[in-house]
Amino acid sequence: MNMRTKWPVLPVVAGLSAGLLTGCGSETGDSGGSGSTVSIGMTDDVLATDPASGYDPGSWLLFNNVFQSLLSFPNGGTEPQPEAAEECTFTDSGAKVYRCTLRDGLQFSNGDDLTSKDVKFSFDRMMKIGDAAGPAIMFPMLDKVETPDEKTVVFNLKVSDATFPSKIASGAGSIVNHREYSADELREDGKAVGSGPYKLESFGKDEAVFSVNENYKGSAKTQNSGVTLKLFHGDQSGLKKAIRDNEVDAAYRGLAAKDIAEIQEDTTGSQAIDVVEGSSAEVQHLVFNMKDPVAGKLGVRQAIAHLLDRDALIKEVYENTATPLYSIIPAGITGHNTAFFNTYGARPSRAKAEAALQADGITDKVKLTLWSTPTRYGPSTDQEFKAIAKQLNASGLFDATVKSVAYDQYEKDIEAGEYGVYVKGWVPDYPDPDNFTAPFFGEGNVLGNNYTNTTVTGQLIPETAAESDRSSTERQYGELQDIVAEQVPVIPVWQAKQYAVVRDNVYGLENCLDASTVFRFWEISKD
Repeated sequence: MNMRTKWPVLPVVAGLSAGLLTGCGSETGDSGGSGSTVSIGMTDDVLATDPASGYDPGSWLLFNNVFQSLLSFPNGGTEPQPEAAEECTFTDSGAKVYRCTLRDGLQFSNGDDLTSKDVKFSFDRMMKIGDAAGPAIMFPMLDKVETPDEKTVVFNLKVSDATFPSKIASGAGSIVNHREYSADELREDGKAVGSGPYKLESFGKDEAVFSVNENYKGSAKTQNSGVTLKLFHGDQSGLKKAIRDNEVDAAYRGLAAKDIAEIQEDTTGSQAIDVVEGSSAEVQHLVFNMKDPVAGKLGVRQAIAHLLDRDALIKEVYENTATPLYSIIPAGITGHNTAFFNTYGARPSRAKAEAALQADGITDKVKLTLWSTPTRYGPSTDQEFKAIAKQLNASGLFDATVKSVAYDQYEKDIEAGEYGVYVKGWVPDYPDPDNFTAPFFGEGNVLGNNYTNTTVTGQLIPETAAESDRSSTERQYGELQDIVAEQVPVIPVWQAKQYAVVRDNVYGLENCLDASTVFRFWEISKD
């Protein structure tokens, strides 16, 4: 999520068919709650409690536990399943009309009934407010939402979009109570009323408290009696101390790679804490401004691709808490290939880099600034970029330096076109190849790097969006990845692993760490 606002924090720590959602859905969850309360610490902030605004990892963590969507992603799965809905399906062959029937007896945490009116209100409201820091940008295809009756919702799309089920299964599909939210203004009182497994009891600068929602009806089965989320605002050492001193039961998103490695290597068990590792589709890219007088030259970009040593970065900077990434669609997502590996290889080649420069008429040493931002895409980003500059300079072909800028200024400068090479990270909104391609290379892409390709925008993205059998899109996505590797508007660098560090008496975290990016409070239990 997003290169807009929800580009993430660090390596911390598929097939979708039109008929897959027909049926009766999952068993209704246990809303009673059991076991102890659990405390979780993370370094991310929660930037919003209103789903029409939040579009960052911390906010979506809150949304995924407090609000229901019509669909949700099961543990370890990439195909959405019914949640607030009993069933959903495309009713046409063109993937432009999507119909959902709600479960019986849905209620919000305050006891109000949840009907199709609330679903329509939620989407209409999100689109009307159109908050720059919100998820409305995910739904340019949405034309109108209709409610034939209290249990039925019909989404009419302007263009075919077979990924629409995945989009509404994400935090962007959160359903709010029409009685509790303004139709045209964001809620800014720090409160939230949803129908998810938990209700938000309190929200403050350093802590959010969640209790089990007794009115919940859905697929989740709560394994605890409540969760306290402690916010460390980027303070890695503070989070590390808190888990070691038993001040939190689990640490999620934010421990430094060296701390994770240290805990993994401790075989004595003296700390009474364990590392839980999960899969992730979080990625990081080098991005090139195609209008920059230096980075805009193909030879420069290809030379960097020939010199980048991903394995060394992963080992030296991230202590093997990430894996090298050789294409824009990560491993584990439908359509993934290794286009950059195939084109540039895994080992740096000075000779090939020099040949690429000479083919573009460049014979002098290339003077280049790599722009970074210190914490937004991980606290090791500056260190990583210094290591990349060192790799480039060691070839004798580059004179590369690194500058790091605070995130707010960084985003403004990118928009103004002031950077030639810069970093972006991405936590997917939903685990589909569309989410790693359309936002980056479609019309109005979020990279801000002035890259366009008519084959990509006019043919490949529309073709893949219309295909409800996601496994049959591999040819188009393969072609798209090959084009990117040839033209190099970005260079993929790494794909994260997900980690949580837990006390010995805490269980279930392995069910919270997968490519869907949904952190499921209800899966966590404590003795």
